[in-house]
Amino acid sequence: MFEQILFPTDGSDGAAVAFDHVLDIATTHDATLHILNVVDTTQGGVLNLQSDSGDSLEEKGERTVSEAAERAHQRGVDTVTEVAQGEPYRSIIDYAETQGVNLVVMPTHGRRGLERFLLGSTTERVVRRADVPVLTLSPNDDARITHPYQDVLVPTDGSDCANQALAIGVDVADAEGAALHLLSAIVIPVLGVDVRTDIQMNLLEESATELLDEAAKFAVDAGIGSTSKTVEYGPSIHKVILTYIEEHDIDLVVVGTHGRTGFDRYVLGSVTDYLVRTSPIPVLTVRTPATET
Repeated sequence: MFEQILFPTDGSDGAAVAFDHVLDIATTHDATLHILNVVDTTQGGVLNLQSDSGDSLEEKGERTVSEAAERAHQRGVDTVTEVAQGEPYRSIIDYAETQGVNLVVMPTHGRRGLERFLLGSTTERVVRRADVPVLTLSPNDDARITHPYQDVLVPTDGSDCANQALAIGVDVADAEGAALHLLSAIVIPVLGVDVRTDIQMNLLEESATELLDEAAKFAVDAGIGSTSKTVEYGPSIHKVILTYIEEHDIDLVVVGTHGRTGFDRYVLGSVTDYLVRTSPIPVLTVRTPATET
């Protein structure tokens, strides 16, 4: 299902970890791998147009993509390489669009370590703006990155972005021969302490169960053989998801993210933002089309 995969790289340790995984995916899907290095020519980037070795950043970029391509060829993966100039996240998104890419793979941080967890990082901007699915993974030592995927988790709340994530998650589970886990999270604190709590809980659980039934039917109709449905309670949606990941040895989580414009796209706190930053396993994000205002 992933025929054209884009891997932007800066040659960092984080990128190296992600590259091992992207080679596994490209091999499984017999995909062409696009290896892209972007020389940052924005105001901050032009302050350092030379690498520590004295080479220009463009020369370093050419060396980076060439070395990556050689590793890919050793695995029998076809490659396309390019060194571009511009603002990194815009260059990545533009390349994905013009080259017909259907998956972008990026580490959650790389060249600047923990700074990459901050809002405004290249990876987060690509996740929020790319029209194609983006696979992010942590290069930390405690990350659990395995392939092929055997257990794929799709949390759902019935929203448009969750439904789009479900469609991609079903395709991935089918292509990988993986079991599909469907999860609906109910946040306990929002209910408060009230005599109506039991009624509210019952209504929420009924609604969650209906959503899962619909999602499971979609999966079964698509030919998925192994599907589980679970309603879980917790203090927050992202904590419920992370707990489920650990308890069920999930290999990949597929989530939707809203395409928004203006200041909203820079606000922290969404479930997807949190998962991209903290998940110990790869996170595949699927964005709904942006609504311009």
